[in-house]
Amino acid sequence: MGAEILKLFYVVTEWILFGYATFCVLYVILFSLAARFGRLKPYRESVHKRRIIVIIPAYREDKVIFDSVKSILKQSYLERSFRLLVVSDTMTKETNARLHKMDLELLMLESPADSKANAMINAVEYLNLKSEVYDIAVVLDSDNVVGENFLNDVNSAFEAGVFALQCHRTAKNLNSDIAVLDSISEEINNSIFRKGHVCLGLSSALAGSGMAFDYKWFCRHVLLLRTAGEDKEMELMLLKERIPVRYLDYTLVYDHKTDKADAFYGQRRRWIAAQFGSLKRGIKELPEAIACRNLDYIDKILQWMILPRVLLLGFIGFVAFVLTFISYTHSLKWWLILILLISSLTLSIPGFLWNVRSFNAVKKLPLIFILMFANLFRIKGVNKKYIHTEKG
Repeated sequence: MGAEILKLFYVVTEWILFGYATFCVLYVILFSLAARFGRLKPYRESVHKRRIIVIIPAYREDKVIFDSVKSILKQSYLERSFRLLVVSDTMTKETNARLHKMDLELLMLESPADSKANAMINAVEYLNLKSEVYDIAVVLDSDNVVGENFLNDVNSAFEAGVFALQCHRTAKNLNSDIAVLDSISEEINNSIFRKGHVCLGLSSALAGSGMAFDYKWFCRHVLLLRTAGEDKEMELMLLKERIPVRYLDYTLVYDHKTDKADAFYGQRRRWIAAQFGSLKRGIKELPEAIACRNLDYIDKILQWMILPRVLLLGFIGFVAFVLTFISYTHSLKWWLILILLISSLTLSIPGFLWNVRSFNAVKKLPLIFILMFANLFRIKGVNKKYIHTEKG
């Protein structure tokens, strides 16, 4: 009798796990195919130029801030129609002195902001005191570099009726195996959670930088941010109000990729904590979203239920490997979904990352899986504090 109960428990548990894994894989396949074969039409350039404020929170970013600032100040956009605000958080006196001489607004914080969200709150409070009027708020990271037509592209989208926007973040550096893996991860996310979603009429995910919002909406809602996962908080706010995020696939924002292993794991730890924290908050309103047929909100909750790709690969691969020795016939279905997952992820990797270095970097995935799995047990409280990723 005991043996039968154990066998039943094993069968039920395996099918529950397989059902969850299959859901995750089918989700990835659907949006990978949509991104691969879908096309996003560019917005027609508009003659009318809206007033834009570009906000760059900069925490101890003395090494990289000037390249970012210079790329904004070189914009082909009408000079009188945009302004740059740098939020200087714990940067040196020399850096602040150099920035002060440039054509920008410099907000030097008296005490550390502790998070990007708090830096943005300080920026909004500063702008409210100045009573300056803008139409669009753009948020960049201090290491981001953009092309000269960046603000023109953002303006054209908003002139076409866009209310919230995510641009295409891509690698600025591929100087280590970790940076290559970080870049591959970013491009897979761009395909599945941004381009693929928009191609199917759903909302794009935000990426934390290279974002643009209606200015009035931004000022009202930034003041409500409470965690280090500010982009996910803003996604929930937007989707609750049925405001979709659009995606500019052709407008590149060059982003410094993490090139050190310890920084990579710290960054992923923060992201996992933000994902699970947002899922915990957002799932409470899922019944209402279902009742109101808010498809974007429902999709976002389902999206956050999926394990990060490395963990998903490792989980399915581990189960398939173990079952091969326990029950070969039961393992076949796991090997099948593993092959499907790998195939769909490779569809999302752009051509410039198909090289020998990428193949060598991928060999580190088993180790990264182990370390990321360990991160699952070290996320308590992480979502409420800022983990700085050093760049440059």
